[in-house]
Order: sequence, then structure tokens, then C-alpha cells
Amino acid sequence: MFFLTKLLSLHFIFSPMDITITPIGYLETPFEAVANMPIQPSVVAHTQGKAIIYEEFAKGLKDLEGFSHIILLFLLHKVEGYALEVVPFMDTVPHGVFATRSPKRPNRIGMSIVNLERIEGNTIYFRGVDMLNGSPLLDIKPYYSYFDDRTEVRNGWLEGKKFTPEILKSDNRFE
Repeated sequence: MFFLTKLLSLHFIFSPMDITITPIGYLETPFEAVANMPIQPSVVAHTQGKAIIYEEFAKGLKDLEGFSHIILLFLLHKVEGYALEVVPFMDTVPHGVFATRSPKRPNRIGMSIVNLERIEGNTIYFRGVDMLNGSPLLDIKPYYSYFDDRTEVRNGWLEGKKFTPEILKSDNRFE
């Protein structure tokens, strides 16, 4: 009986569950469609956007302005479904979705490190937009170089690739 109880509790621990996430705000950007938008914030470091934080979460912005960069987690709200293998924007052969930054992911969560310009009330002004207008904002984290900077890295299938401006913009393959 003890073994069966342990087996059942392990199954419960590792079973899929429904998760509810409440957006803390939304993003205002110049991009309305996935096609032709930048695929990484570093490509469009000059493009400006805003994160509008709902009033009930605005108090959480205290002390954020002291950071030069922030990490925005948002919902890829115009992407439907997912694929476990994708041909990413920067290649011509399929890769596992978790080895890419494809938006066609099981949980449709986007992440961007952006340059924080200023905060006015409940609005964050930033540069480095690579997300769609109206994207629900799920969370904000400060970028802290001591924790977030990595010096010894491997770049997997991207190693040695040459990037040109045309391949650093999206097309409609993930709409």
C-alpha cells in the first residue's frame, strides 16, 4: 500500500495542470503584425515602446528606474497553436522549438531584454521593441549584469552564422 500511495503522489506531482496568469499591463509598440517585425530587440535598439502597467500593479514599479535594462515577459497573443519542430527565421532547416526563439511555442510566452528609458506614473518607456502592439504584459524583471551576463557560452546551431538585416526580420511563417 505504501508503494502505491507514493506512486500515486508522484503521478500527481508531475501531471499537467491548468495555470491562470493575470496580465500586469500591456505593450504599446509600432508593430501590428508578425510579418516584417524585428525578431530580437538588439536589431531595433532605437525603436521605442511603452509598457502600460495596470493601476493595481503600479506600486511594484518602485526602484525599477535605477536599472538600465529590464526583462519583459509577455504573451505572444497573435500566434495560434504550436509546433514542436520549426524552421526558424535564421535558418532553412527544422529545429526543435525549444532550441529556437520561434513564437510558435506551447505556452506562447515571449521574452525581451529592453533598454529602460524612464518611468512616468504607470508607464514604462523603453527602447528595443520586438513585440506586437497590444501584447499582454505578464511580468517585468530587472536585468542585473552580475546574474544575467554569461561569458562562456555555446550557440548551438547558430554558431558561425552570418546575420544580415533581411534575416533578422520575421515573415508570416508563424501567423
